[in-house]
Amino acid sequence: MLKVAIGLPAFNEEKNIASIILKLKKKYELVIVCDDGSNDLTASISEEMGAIVVKHKKNLGYGVAIRSLFSKARELQCDILVTFDSDGQHIVSEIEKIIEPIEKNEVDMVIGSRFLGTIKGNIPSYRKMGIKAITNLVNSSTGKKITDSQSGFRAYSKTVLEKIIPSETGMGVSTEILIKANKQKFKITEIPITIIYEGDTSSQNTVSHGSSVIFSTMKYISIEHPLKFYGIPGIIFLAVGLFFIIWTLQEFTETRRIITNISLIAIGSTIFGMLLTMTSVLLYSLVSVVRERR
Repeated sequence: MLKVAIGLPAFNEEKNIASIILKLKKKYELVIVCDDGSNDLTASISEEMGAIVVKHKKNLGYGVAIRSLFSKARELQCDILVTFDSDGQHIVSEIEKIIEPIEKNEVDMVIGSRFLGTIKGNIPSYRKMGIKAITNLVNSSTGKKITDSQSGFRAYSKTVLEKIIPSETGMGVSTEILIKANKQKFKITEIPITIIYEGDTSSQNTVSHGSSVIFSTMKYISIEHPLKFYGIPGIIFLAVGLFFIIWTLQEFTETRRIITNISLIAIGSTIFGMLLTMTSVLLYSLVSVVRERR
């Protein structure tokens, strides 16, 4: 029988953590809580409820909490790690269908998608739009057709736990793991889940949360596809610069005067285009060398 651990990243979740662990322990013996520097009773309640608690002395971020859960699962030699939100949005009974594809050795990673399943309550419209925009970016990088790249309800096989070491500290860790898993040719699938929204339960500032995820996504896409990310915009800016240079020369030929605004656009677009193009070539070369050495 496979050894399954349920991992809960938690920050100031004393109101929800006891009931969640109680439900989990009825079915799963191994529950790991990463207390990410909570200043309430999250850690002590979790220990009293029989969970293994990994404590951070201060709040280090969701990404570090996920990294700690990965590390503890490896230490305990778990076959499957399920990450499960500690705010009461996920349903314990759905864990079974999340881990089933891994138990059958069909895939390496499973994402619980709220957009394929049922949403009880209302997701704030700004959050829904943000998730879909980020998911589209991730899909453009990976070639996958994921519907919920930011879901925290996931299952990872032992192989994934051993091969992927998350480095992101914030909410961008979900994107990082997905892109790295795809790069290493791990099989990924989505399963419909039910999610319960009772207001905005996130402890993260909306702006910092969104910017963290977007920055992380853009960073990994730029590293994986530098020619596409920098090269294509570079060529576009060069083309725009060339157009305005020709326009400037034509105006000068006909009128013997230089239009300042057009000239500045021509120079600026050309320089920016050259910088982007050079960056794409240099980064592509560096990435290629690193990959060869591996």
